[in-house]
Amino acid sequence: MTLIDIVRSTLLAGFGIQEKVKETIEEFVKKGELSESQGAKLVKEFTEKAEKSSDELSKTVTELITKTLERMNLPTKDNIDGLNKKIKALSTRVKKLEEASESTGRKEA
Repeated sequence: MTLIDIVRSTLLAGFGIQEKVKETIEEFVKKGELSESQGAKLVKEFTEKAEKSSDELSKTVTELITKTLERMNLPTKDNIDGLNKKIKALSTRVKKLEEASESTGRKEA
C-alpha cells in the first residue's frame, strides 16, 4: 500500500465518520433527546473540528511527502524550470555565436 493509498483511505474513513456522526445527531433530534438547535450546533462544531483536523492532516502529509522527496534527492519543478531557462539562454547564445561565426566566415571568403 502506497502513501497515497493510506492518505486516501484515511480521508474516506474520515468522511464516513462525519456522515455517521451527522446521522446519529439527527436520530437524537428525531427522538427528542436533542433540540434541533442543539443538533445543528453539534453538527457545526463537529464539522469545524473535522475540517481543522483534515487541514492539519493535509499539512502533515504534505510535509512528509516534501521531506521524503528531499531525502530522495529528486529534482523539484523549480529545479527543472531553472534548468530549462538556462538551456534556453545557452541555446540562444550558441545560435548567436553560430550566426556571428557564419557571417565572419562569409566575409573572409
